Amino acid sequence: MKPIFVTSTGEGTGKTAIAIAVAKLAQEEGLDVGYFKPKGTRLKSPVGKTRDEDPILAREILGLDHDLAELEPVVYSPAFIEEAIRGDRDGEVRERVREHFDALADQYDLVVVEGGGRLETGGIVGLTDPDVAELLDARTLLVGGYANPADVDGVLAAARQFEGNLAGVLFNAVADGNFESLNTDVVPFLETRDIPVLGIVPRVQELAGITVADLADSLGADVLNPEASTDGFVERFAVGAMGSDAALRHFRRMRNAAMVTGGDRSEIQAAALEAPGIETIVLTGGLRPSGAILGKAAEADVPILLVQSDTKVTVDRIEDELSTGRTRDAETVDRMVELLSNHADLAGLFEGDD
Repeated sequence: MKPIFVTSTGEGTGKTAIAIAVAKLAQEEGLDVGYFKPKGTRLKSPVGKTRDEDPILAREILGLDHDLAELEPVVYSPAFIEEAIRGDRDGEVRERVREHFDALADQYDLVVVEGGGRLETGGIVGLTDPDVAELLDARTLLVGGYANPADVDGVLAAARQFEGNLAGVLFNAVADGNFESLNTDVVPFLETRDIPVLGIVPRVQELAGITVADLADSLGADVLNPEASTDGFVERFAVGAMGSDAALRHFRRMRNAAMVTGGDRSEIQAAALEAPGIETIVLTGGLRPSGAILGKAAEADVPILLVQSDTKVTVDRIEDELSTGRTRDAETVDRMVELLSNHADLAGLFEGDD
């Protein structure tokens, strides 16, 4: 059976949870299913080795008995990229990916292959996501988001890169207010262009962002008022670098947001505490706020997080956390299995090759 290649129009679309959920759904259909990620792009360093977190999670959830190097032949690290630029390694790397995939595919009825964070990642060694789909002759499931009709441009552009390998498009995390236009206008538009839409998965808040508690943990932050609830969800952030009047107007237009500012900016902190959409305030530079600010935060039930890093470093870390969504775990995948079962038609992917 040809592999299923799960890729996306961009980062933060829920691609990993969907890829592993697709594999679980195939297992429920009675298939023996493997997982493969040619390019390790979401890197961590267990036991001194740089490895992608996604194969680690897939191996655990799917019950796979393989070394990580078998599931992830290319670690797309900064060092690898620099080495590849200095020397022509396209053929060598592509051959390595093909050999690892073939060895894995021989052991399973079906292999679900996960793409990189962006379609173009891997271009240095001839392994963009479209390159991978062609190399492995894979049926491609393209995951995209939808907030307004302009997003169709990105879906069309991505779909055209998989011509001949595209199984269909799956829209994920679609807000209730966008369902009607997507279903009545966009889906027919795409299908008249031979781009099947396999499902529209609704936005679920617990999968759309991370909790304040998770954010505090990922930042290594101290919660200065632990009596405040850290169950709120953060989906975006604002940097408090303007005057207090402008800040208040800006903060009031936001929801499910973290506000990041220096610990000495009490006027910005006070403005954020007046905005109902600010779920937490992140203070940088290790500078504690005044007692008056802590008192207002207690009244507003808004947790204050204190980090030692500067604002730029903190913002980069928050952006990275939000771009990958909620921490990936078995619970997230189980929820995605449920959502795909209810809102997508993937049965054709498990019925063999066309």
